[in-house]
Amino acid sequence: MTILTETKDGPLVLSPEQVEELGRQLDELRARVVADLGDRDREYIYSIIKAQRGFEIAGRGLMYLGFLPPFWLAGVAALGVSKILDNMEIGHNVMHGQYDWMREQGLNSRVFEWDTVCPADQWKHSHNYMHHTYTNIHNKDRDIGYGILRIDEAQKWNLYYLGNPLYAFVLMMFFEWGVMMHDLEAENIIQGKRKWSDLKPLLTGQWRKAGRQVLKDYLIFPALSGPLFVSTLAGNVTANLVRNVWAYSIIFCGHFPSGVQTFTEEETAEETRGEWYVRQMLGSANIEGGRLFHIMSGNLSHQIEHHLFPDMPANRYPEMAPEVKALCEKYGLPYNTGSFGKQIGSVWAKIFKLALPPFLVRKENAPGVIVMRQQQPTEVGV
Repeated sequence: MTILTETKDGPLVLSPEQVEELGRQLDELRARVVADLGDRDREYIYSIIKAQRGFEIAGRGLMYLGFLPPFWLAGVAALGVSKILDNMEIGHNVMHGQYDWMREQGLNSRVFEWDTVCPADQWKHSHNYMHHTYTNIHNKDRDIGYGILRIDEAQKWNLYYLGNPLYAFVLMMFFEWGVMMHDLEAENIIQGKRKWSDLKPLLTGQWRKAGRQVLKDYLIFPALSGPLFVSTLAGNVTANLVRNVWAYSIIFCGHFPSGVQTFTEEETAEETRGEWYVRQMLGSANIEGGRLFHIMSGNLSHQIEHHLFPDMPANRYPEMAPEVKALCEKYGLPYNTGSFGKQIGSVWAKIFKLALPPFLVRKENAPGVIVMRQQQPTEVGV
């Protein structure tokens, strides 16, 4: 693969040798950090687990004072923070195998289960395998649009996409349910590419997991609050909505803002290690913020580093980011980063723009990086 990147001085061409050298340097960065893993990382993840449990206990307890609005709001806030920490900084990262090296049962990616309706094994297939292996490859990475959205110009427009903003809003509000149904590949069922019989084991797992979650949040805990059943139920619903909106926003900021690129299967055929690294860098974006913001995002605010090193403890991403950025500058590759407001604004602008027929929309400027397969140097993929 030949990489052409636009700089202020004109186009810069990276040879296959340079691409592989970039990959070697990223491998070295990863090896250095892996060799340094130890007590600091163990203490970090246990401190996050302790905080998450503290917020959950506080949130559940405050619901018993839910007849007083300030306590109800505080309970919702605490429970919302608990669910965000559980899903993003603990669940997402543990299930990536980031803490398997500790050899502790509670942090083992093979058995860990999280506080959301999607079964862990199904999420690991659709996310860990499908998304992280085929990041931003059309017809391979189903996270491009999640089967319901037009989020890239390469997706062919039809009348259905006029509802793009509405579909995105509904997905945001019910994000945990969207994640749960993602592995069903509903669009492939509709198109006849998948049989209904294939869904039986998936639906069985979803029924069991979602049933337990609904029972816990919407029946057992409200019932335990006695006469405050309705206010506790409303608090639990609101906390889940807070988690859904936050998770959706962070994830979309890392994958779909302006400047993030997608690829074809032809461009990524017979991909080398260095080329895989380049694809991860071009198909991701970061969000700038302080330490608390990064923790609450599960460090997915460092989405570029996460796509490069998905099984690396996420608390290490902030210290790896300067080196990754320096390598991008060295090789003329973009390092897509910006404030939360900038990135989420870019995402929603894209969602609205791509709802319209292409003839009504002005195309974006040519991307800063163009990928060309060596065997067909005259054909340029965007």
